Amino acid sequence: MEKETKNFIEKIIEEDLRTGKYGGRVHTRFPPEPNGYLHIGHAKSICLNFGIAEKYGGLCNLRFDDTNPLKEEEEYVRSIIEDVRWLGFDWGDRLYYASDYFDRLYECAVELIKKGKAYVDDLSAEEIRRYRGTLTEPGRESPYRNRSVEENLELFERMRRGEFAEGEKVLRAKIDMASGNINMRDPVMYRIIKASHHRTGDKWCIYPTYDFTHPLSDSFEGITHSLCTLEFEDHRPLYDWFLDELELYHPQQIEFARLNLSYTVLSKRKLTRLVEEGHVSGWDDPRMPTIAGMRRRGYTPEAIREFCDRIGVAKANSIVDFELLEHCLREDLNKRAQRVMVVLDPVRLVITNYPEDKVEYLEAVNNPEDPMAGTRKVPFCRELYIEQDDFMEEPPRKFYRLAPGREVRLKHAYIIRCEDYEKDTETGRITTIYCTYDPESRSGATQQRKVKATLHWVSAGHAMDVEVRLYDRLFSVPNPDDKRQCPDFIDCINPESLKILKECKAEPSLKGASPGERFQFLRLGYFCVDPDSTEDNLVFNRTVTLKDTWAKMKEKFSQ
Repeated sequence: MEKETKNFIEKIIEEDLRTGKYGGRVHTRFPPEPNGYLHIGHAKSICLNFGIAEKYGGLCNLRFDDTNPLKEEEEYVRSIIEDVRWLGFDWGDRLYYASDYFDRLYECAVELIKKGKAYVDDLSAEEIRRYRGTLTEPGRESPYRNRSVEENLELFERMRRGEFAEGEKVLRAKIDMASGNINMRDPVMYRIIKASHHRTGDKWCIYPTYDFTHPLSDSFEGITHSLCTLEFEDHRPLYDWFLDELELYHPQQIEFARLNLSYTVLSKRKLTRLVEEGHVSGWDDPRMPTIAGMRRRGYTPEAIREFCDRIGVAKANSIVDFELLEHCLREDLNKRAQRVMVVLDPVRLVITNYPEDKVEYLEAVNNPEDPMAGTRKVPFCRELYIEQDDFMEEPPRKFYRLAPGREVRLKHAYIIRCEDYEKDTETGRITTIYCTYDPESRSGATQQRKVKATLHWVSAGHAMDVEVRLYDRLFSVPNPDDKRQCPDFIDCINPESLKILKECKAEPSLKGASPGERFQFLRLGYFCVDPDSTEDNLVFNRTVTLKDTWAKMKEKFSQ
């Protein structure tokens, strides 16, 4: 049996369990800021934090780090809760908010002032930046750094009462302006923001920073292992400093590489710009890498969790190929999606030797990968629709589909032979194809004749008109964050990322399909019903094509 490979976080946790650190407990948390929608990068963190807790019999909290009322909204809180639940995770009764701790955080700030470890500063934000120094030059101390404890306590209380304007004063930690780690050069702990908070209303006009709130919230909740992405590695000394100076229970911060995905941007600032500038229809646009967008496009939580499991947990940043995500999705949908026939670009096909008034109901397998999926009946008659690109007047070599004098099989039905066709002389577009059929060639009949192609089709007399939205990657280059490729990432948006087809023809079994239902359109890809659908107008989103280049690549390199 193949030995299980543990990632570096699991090794740390198992050593802690062995030594009895934290009393044998494992307690993690997922701490999103409610200032946007979650994306596939957050999914990796969600799967890691909840997965670690589950694996070691521990707990995982969901906590909103809601410390900036200017950017946070209740809409984002609701969407985050929905997304985490949809991914399949449960936090029980452990839903927390940083705002739950505002009184305790204020008391901790006062304690640091009393210890001479924090001071009220009058420098502006720009002056603080200038005084901070650079990576090669130490910072300079603020002229207000050596105020007395009494004066700092009074000024901080007046900040709380709202006596100063925004930007007039801040509370800073007193650490070391010459530190080689810029984060330790007297970081801001509180700033004045005169805005209503979505939970605390107008109770506060000063709000703690993330760097101050995060370690204290972890401590208050009894977190054992605080799992963060690599950009917080340089903040870990500050995380430790606050907890040590306040003599609080001390979790361990551990950093891992964030998810970077090809053909995608995951910066919240960039995603917000895509939405606000109208490059996409909203946070749940199926081209967005948000969990809401992926859910609308037809992704399954199982596929996303499998993807997060396969990419693993590493210490070094890298870019994951988007095709691996699509491969995980195809694997999952192949097992669960019902097969149906839909024609995206229809051309009329007439079977001239088929009786005009006859209708047959042919048996079709719903999913060959799932024996329990059963079968359905699809109507077949004299006039059908097939795809325009399944016919060519003068086919090149290796084109095995329909052409003059050529035979193909119709899926679940008969072999047909093209006898003639008509086309629009102005556009050159084929308008009607005339064929004959072999009534003895039904699928399942004995001594079937073999042909080189099988086409999907829809009965013209029973077809439903549906709208199909063909989604593709939002960006046309592998790394839209690379300024050498895209000075402005907006310039690299793929103009072919969405095509809307209005007059597609679908088999009648799709009538009544509900938003979110997923199907494989035979030969075309996987699709799901969009929430925009109505009873009279079904709308389908293309989730992913059938072509799986990742699987082919994996097969090639494993040989």
